Amino acid sequence: MELGMLYEFEAPKPWAGDHPWGQRTAERKAYKDCIEQIVLADKKGFHTAWLVEHHFREGRSHMPCNDVVLGALSQITENIRLGFGVSLMPHEFIHTARIAEKVATVDLLSGGRAEWGMGRSTPMEQIAFGVDVPNSKKKMLAAARTVVGMWEQEYYEEHSEYLDFPARMITPKPYQYPHPPCWMAGTSEETIRMAGENGLGLLCFSIMQPLEKLAELIRIYREAQKTATPVTSIQTNKVGVYTLVHCTEDRRKFETNRVWESVWWWYASVAEFTLKWELALMPPEVQEKAFPLLKAQSEGAFDMNKFDEEDMVIIGTPDECLKKFLKYEEAGIDQVLCYLNWGYLPQEAMLECITLLGDYVIPELKAMGAKRTANSLESSIAMQVAAE
Repeated sequence: MELGMLYEFEAPKPWAGDHPWGQRTAERKAYKDCIEQIVLADKKGFHTAWLVEHHFREGRSHMPCNDVVLGALSQITENIRLGFGVSLMPHEFIHTARIAEKVATVDLLSGGRAEWGMGRSTPMEQIAFGVDVPNSKKKMLAAARTVVGMWEQEYYEEHSEYLDFPARMITPKPYQYPHPPCWMAGTSEETIRMAGENGLGLLCFSIMQPLEKLAELIRIYREAQKTATPVTSIQTNKVGVYTLVHCTEDRRKFETNRVWESVWWWYASVAEFTLKWELALMPPEVQEKAFPLLKAQSEGAFDMNKFDEEDMVIIGTPDECLKKFLKYEEAGIDQVLCYLNWGYLPQEAMLECITLLGDYVIPELKAMGAKRTANSLESSIAMQVAAE
């Protein structure tokens, strides 16, 4: 199993000052700190840095132009793969030719290190861009086919339900042939099965659900992959799961690093955003069912350690984190997307976390994987000899 990273470039509120300087100051720090972290992670052996595309998400995600940041990272990193996590695909967000150009440019600049994830976002962003929500899944897959066609054909032309496009040469073409690996974001059983049926890698999360539930969803995905009809020219049968990760030499640092306070900030900020923008018109009982911990916390009836105990987050010393990562591997996960930059964690704590994971956990995971591969090979050879 590999360790990757997921970045939203958060700018947690409250900001230090009123408009216009509070937001600007927070964003300047967020971009500087996150880029420093990814450059260090490149040196420490992390597999992929996935950058989201989100719009208008104040405090939580100030990353609307992942292609620009990935392009910058391509020039200051050497080995880490650069993931679009994700590109928003329905046609109302952006013309498909622009997606083809952006992803291919990052792939070219990085010497073939791009990973392309696709998604649809949520109603808050969809409404602002005028997305046809009921048909957004169909449009996402149609746009994916178009992008791949633009990469593979010298001149591309399409006259379809969603696009009327004359014959044009799309430049540049990707560095990787025929194109970068393709992934899809999925959270529900329906979208997770959809990713498998279309031969796409799966990007999902574990923070809101116990690992046992996630393992069942991964089983559904693997079954769908067995009869997949790939929507692109590459079938990707891998699962990447993101969760909050924090590694430190001593748990006594949790308080000074504001670890549990930051965990709660993450949950509360997701809940508050969703209740404000996605479920605002729903009755109170529906809202409470979606985020039951808000009420429990306000009444002092929720223990923050529950996230830790049920392996919904990976927090602890290097040994403790390694044990948790192995549980994720057992659940069928191919890459944990470590969400390292969250809440109020100080920059020095996040750099220490990346260093500890890179110096201890990643080598241990690689060594264990190599040992399992060797044991499997020995077993296969023994079976062949016995059969003879």
